[in-house]
Amino acid sequence: MKLWENGTPLYNEEYGQPETELQLYLLEGAERRGCIVVCPGGGYGSLAGHEAEPFARMFNAAGYHAVVLRYRCAPYKHPCQLLDVQRAIRTVRYNAEKWHVKPNGIAVCGSSAGGHLALMAAEHYDGGLMDGDEIDAVSSRPDPAILCYAVSTLGEYTHGGTRRNLTGDDPELCEKLTGEKNIPDDCPPMFIWHTAEDGAVPVQNALIMGMKLKEKDIPFELHIFPEGPHGVALFYNEYPYPTKWAELCVNWLRHINF
Repeated sequence: MKLWENGTPLYNEEYGQPETELQLYLLEGAERRGCIVVCPGGGYGSLAGHEAEPFARMFNAAGYHAVVLRYRCAPYKHPCQLLDVQRAIRTVRYNAEKWHVKPNGIAVCGSSAGGHLALMAAEHYDGGLMDGDEIDAVSSRPDPAILCYAVSTLGEYTHGGTRRNLTGDDPELCEKLTGEKNIPDDCPPMFIWHTAEDGAVPVQNALIMGMKLKEKDIPFELHIFPEGPHGVALFYNEYPYPTKWAELCVNWLRHINF
């Protein structure tokens, strides 16, 4: 489904990308469940398929609804990606009764650059807009956030391509969108995982984020696996140990009564 039926804001057809879409993976039945908005990675230059539908299906198997956000990539820059994820969260919340989603049951999950997008959603949200449609009037705040080997920082330990594609390396914008420097007092709880061997997005992204969440007294769970390259995702056969993140994440969601 298109996120904006009456035209995607800041859309440029010359970029050759479709308007922003949600792919729905909704479970049948009238039972209200949590729903996870999945943001695949790709350095803000593309969307990684192995971090899209497989994640949605994994959450389905655990008893949750899921939607995959097909957000805009370069040459689109900020704020287009943030508008996309905020609209995705608003859309799920607006349709909560129709889609049988629990109240306060909308999570955002992202991998790599998609993890940065999930983090932006968790830090830069609002209670609803006054100058849009009925969906825009709904809160864009996710209830929990899940960061998978995320580009949390746009500072020293960032992934250069991610930062460049999103901000054009604008220093002021990088400061504004660096995760550990912009944690709100009522930030949603977070589940964070990374691998120590990640050669593309240094593990310091997760470690620093965890330290700053602790300083702000924001609930979080952090897992660092000793081995595994960037983009492990759900390659269970190739990386059986770090892919235990999926089970740990589901256990955490249940622990926080999601």
